[in-house]
Amino acid sequence: MAGHIQDRWYKTEVGPDGKTRRVKSERYGSGARYRARYVGPDGTEKSKSFPDRQKRLADQWLAHTEADMARGQYIDPRAARVTFQQYAETWVSTQGADPNTQASMESQLRLHAFPYLGSRPLGSFQPAHIRDWVRQLSGNGIRGSYARTIYSNVRAALSAAVDDGHLPRNPCAARSVRPPAVDDRRVTPWTPERVFAVQAGMPERFRAMVDLGGGCGLRQGEILGVAVDAIDFESNTLHVVQQLKLSRSKAVFAPPKGGKLRDVPLPGPVADALRDHMKRFPPVDITLPWKVADGPPVTKRLIFTGPRGGHVWRTSLNEEAWKRALASAKVIPERKPGKPYTESRENGMHALRHFYASVLLDSGENIKALAEYLGHSDPGLTLRVYAHLMPSSQERTRNAVTRIFSGTSQDTYEAPISEADKERD
Repeated sequence: MAGHIQDRWYKTEVGPDGKTRRVKSERYGSGARYRARYVGPDGTEKSKSFPDRQKRLADQWLAHTEADMARGQYIDPRAARVTFQQYAETWVSTQGADPNTQASMESQLRLHAFPYLGSRPLGSFQPAHIRDWVRQLSGNGIRGSYARTIYSNVRAALSAAVDDGHLPRNPCAARSVRPPAVDDRRVTPWTPERVFAVQAGMPERFRAMVDLGGGCGLRQGEILGVAVDAIDFESNTLHVVQQLKLSRSKAVFAPPKGGKLRDVPLPGPVADALRDHMKRFPPVDITLPWKVADGPPVTKRLIFTGPRGGHVWRTSLNEEAWKRALASAKVIPERKPGKPYTESRENGMHALRHFYASVLLDSGENIKALAEYLGHSDPGLTLRVYAHLMPSSQERTRNAVTRIFSGTSQDTYEAPISEADKERD
């Protein structure tokens, strides 16, 4: 429906002569003079006010609004005034069935997006705002894959806001906006000597963790969650069916990452290490919620427990045991008095998974099997991470071609004789 411009400083009335004329209204000289009015797609009237001498701007705004409605690109002004924080807080509550993932997204947005973008109305977003925010993230030391994850959450929220009619386009989609950079550093696996040196530096009650990480490729949470009934010594198989993780700062049992349960071959030396560990440190029944902090209680007889009989806290393990072992193996510097250990993310317990992958690939194991043992849902991910560790095929190629083109191969190969050749002979 076509709109119109109302001049609120004048009104029309009928004079004594019966003719209509324009006279000054009681608002004359005060407040915004022009009000552009139109009926939106929802059937309600919308308006915007403009000051004196800006009737041309009011006409342009009204024409632009009507054009947007005709093109299907109209944004309700009330929707555009909703702030990013108001919208994102509602949006994140609808994302996924995993409460832990949702809690992580909420935390990332609260800490790293809302302080910079939270109060901005959705309709006012421009690519420059996203570029400036990405720069601020980097300036605050938030970089790499973690920064990329935060950026992805913001972009997803803004995409949903576009779908819901709060802004016409996603500013993150502009060509001038670049997501935080992620270094594509190749995985450099540990040597066996380093693995055993770190293992020697671990406290005895945690030493077998290195066997599970380096000998079965388990993630840290999966190691902490290994229960007695997950170990099948008869078939030499380890059933990876759960992990120990945090949900809103509370320890819980949960399925492995991605919910992917798997069976992993249990090598003899690793099985022996587990038997010895369980003799020296008998397993303990631990009861924790399942999946979320308020989930149903589940009891598991865990292989690894703390000195006081409870479950192992990952933070304490990393600071008090793992980094101390790294320092004793000369992987990181010794801790200075009163100072924490040097951060070294590439040398976390995840390094044992990289070692496991390198050993299997070096022995000729295929990517599909490795992906299954590591719990990757997509072998393509395994290939992207570990392709450079696969043995080179160049020598095999040279040998194969050499056999075909060698004199020996020619002597043993007889080409079939055609009927025409037989007749000529």
